[in-house]
Amino acid sequence: MKIIINRPTKLILGIENQALIFETNSLPGFDQMALDLNSLDQTISNPEIIFTLRFYYWTGDWLSIGYHQKELPSHWEKLLFNGEINIVRRPSGGGAVLHSGGITYALTFKKASYKILSYEMVNNWLIKSFSELGLNLQKGNLRGSPIKTNCFGTSLISDLVDQDGFKRIGSAQYRKKGAFLQHGEIQTNPSKDLWFKLFKEEAPPKINLELSNDEIVEHLRNSFLEKQSNIRLKNVAVDNKNLGKF
Repeated sequence: MKIIINRPTKLILGIENQALIFETNSLPGFDQMALDLNSLDQTISNPEIIFTLRFYYWTGDWLSIGYHQKELPSHWEKLLFNGEINIVRRPSGGGAVLHSGGITYALTFKKASYKILSYEMVNNWLIKSFSELGLNLQKGNLRGSPIKTNCFGTSLISDLVDQDGFKRIGSAQYRKKGAFLQHGEIQTNPSKDLWFKLFKEEAPPKINLELSNDEIVEHLRNSFLEKQSNIRLKNVAVDNKNLGKF
């Protein structure tokens, strides 16, 4: 799948910085991973693009597995065979993540922006934004650990946990040619039944914010962009009818 984005004319005095802001969509996991990688490639190849930002949902129940997860538990294969779960491999590392009822964010940026757009900056943004909505988050306490079957079974310093100790946001990065893709899952209302079938443990309870996922996304997007006044924002719409046409 190749997505083409029309580039604006370059100014005579230099290149105009811009960011691509994707509208929220819902697509199967293979398409969402392809869009993440395409956003990264656009960031690499287009000198005008400083960053891209996406929030999205998954059509159906999906399990994304980390790049280095080589073997799947036999009961996952059974769930896949029975049509109870779909499985896709992420370009980033880490353990498996259930995408069911939550929100996924994806941010791409150039290496030159890493000191600003990094795990710490993203976590600070998420902590501040969710605090404004009434959910207190804090960083995990592990600096590193072996890859676990369940990404949400451990809490690294790049992850965020709530006041009850449940890991709410897990993030991972993939680096390519001087640019970064950072994406993560925000567990707002995961399927308890499917979570237990996959991981044999309790799922994080539903976040009680009295807000829809769309309303949470709107707040997160606005809070991220409020400090980007020096960058021209370009809104991009994508769905399963116009993939490859924007």
